[in-house]
Amino acid sequence: MYSEKVMDHFQNPRNVGEIENASGVGTVGNAKCGDIMRMYLDIDDKGVIQDVKFKTFGCGAAVATSSMATELVKGKTIQEALEVTNKAVMEALDGLPKVKVHCSLLAEEAIHAALWDYAEKHQIKIEGLDKPKSDISEEEEEEEY
Repeated sequence: MYSEKVMDHFQNPRNVGEIENASGVGTVGNAKCGDIMRMYLDIDDKGVIQDVKFKTFGCGAAVATSSMATELVKGKTIQEALEVTNKAVMEALDGLPKVKVHCSLLAEEAIHAALWDYAEKHQIKIEGLDKPKSDISEEEEEEEY
């Protein structure tokens, strides 16, 4: 059912925790399944993500997608991090069961929410970043997988 990579990131999640005085913090959830994901970014003066941490309350797939998302954005520029989609997270994990795709959407939105928080704190606009939803369950119903 789950790939080896999903199981590895669930059982040995990377970058768990909080960053004190983070450059950006984003929290998103899915009211239907109860998953909540919070992502912390430490972004340097050149716009590069130096560190990233997460805290997730949810199922194994939610933990695995959070962990993989942090791996995909660490060391990247803001613009590169913005390009990390739920599909990229799923591909990096060698896929997710259809009923768990919403977990990868949470990971993408958590990155966007943390970048949005960073932009607001620094009074800048990040090209291509729209205000993220705090609850992705409405979006999930609209999309076909």
